[in-house]
Amino acid sequence: METLTSLCASRALVSHTARPMPISAAGSSVSAKGYACSIKSRAFPPRKQRASVVKAAVAVEQQTEKPKVALVRIGTRGSRISAQFDVIAFKESPLALAQAHETREKLMAAHSELAEEGAIEIVIIKTTGDKILSQPLADIGGKGLFTKEIDEALINGDIDIAVHSMKDVPTYLPEQTILPCNMEREDVRDAFISLNASSLADLPAGSIIGTASLRRKSQILHRYPSLKVVENFRGNVQTRLRKLNEGVVHATLLALAGLRRLNMTENVTATLSIDDMLPAVAQGAIGIACRSNDDKMAEYLASLNHEETRLAVTCERAFLLTLDGSCRTPIAGYASRDENGDCLFKGLVASPDGTRVLETSRKGPYAIDDMILMGKDAGKELLSRAGPGFFNS
Repeated sequence: METLTSLCASRALVSHTARPMPISAAGSSVSAKGYACSIKSRAFPPRKQRASVVKAAVAVEQQTEKPKVALVRIGTRGSRISAQFDVIAFKESPLALAQAHETREKLMAAHSELAEEGAIEIVIIKTTGDKILSQPLADIGGKGLFTKEIDEALINGDIDIAVHSMKDVPTYLPEQTILPCNMEREDVRDAFISLNASSLADLPAGSIIGTASLRRKSQILHRYPSLKVVENFRGNVQTRLRKLNEGVVHATLLALAGLRRLNMTENVTATLSIDDMLPAVAQGAIGIACRSNDDKMAEYLASLNHEETRLAVTCERAFLLTLDGSCRTPIAGYASRDENGDCLFKGLVASPDGTRVLETSRKGPYAIDDMILMGKDAGKELLSRAGPGFFNS
């Protein structure tokens, strides 16, 4: 099987075409696909450093005539890695970029004026979570690690819509913004990936699992206390697979939704059931925000909204809001529609070491008010059962 190498590791100030392209070398058993770039760069005379935002036009070819002003500018994540002579290089988050491209394609399909060349741009913005990779997320602290700078660009008018992984979005929204759209949810389950074991149960005692998620860590240790979990296993999907290839860990867990969006499911050893690994709140869902006074963007986003997903995410976020969870609190929650059309919600809180895991569930009508009440009620129950100090440990 192909091994992992790098994607385009840097970006100049560019207008480029992005397309799926395999990146490979011989000698390992996990592979990666990413976005290849056709880069057109310019040299600039030295002057004050430009703002660290790269606009990447998504048109197939740049017109030789006067450039068209984009009707929609989509904000997504990335981090600057170098800057020289006013040419700024970036490394994007491949998954964030894939989600931005999915948004672009759906907008183009739904609105003929957006299908024209140059009508949509993708703007790559560095976020705190992308810049600080040497520490566990729990140690960085704060909320909105992967959204704050994108939200600021939205409020300032540098972009028109902001595409987020909903699991990264805090339970509050910044003033002047709304989040009216959740696109149809991907598979919410987690994927187990290992070079020498078929499942978590097959890993020998003392095996090391890499993850950046306290939610995954606590559930793994609760079921398999003989395993070891390294929680500062950070980086994009490609980086984590490279570390796995290099033997840094024996296995890792990744969201199946991200692997599907990156066309990298060939790396999956096994898919964990919801009962074995309850997903993060809003896992697999994409949320798109716009300014609260921008009726045109709200109209565009309404055409992409998947109401069943929006209701499920709202239920889960009501649960999270009630718990007032942070990156230091292992919390999981999942709302789904059962065979009778009702909402089935499952929630979980745990101690980071997995010694305590508290679970609950609710069932009721698949309607917004009922689902918000279910999420809140489940959160209140677990707060009561956990007792004082549980969420501060």
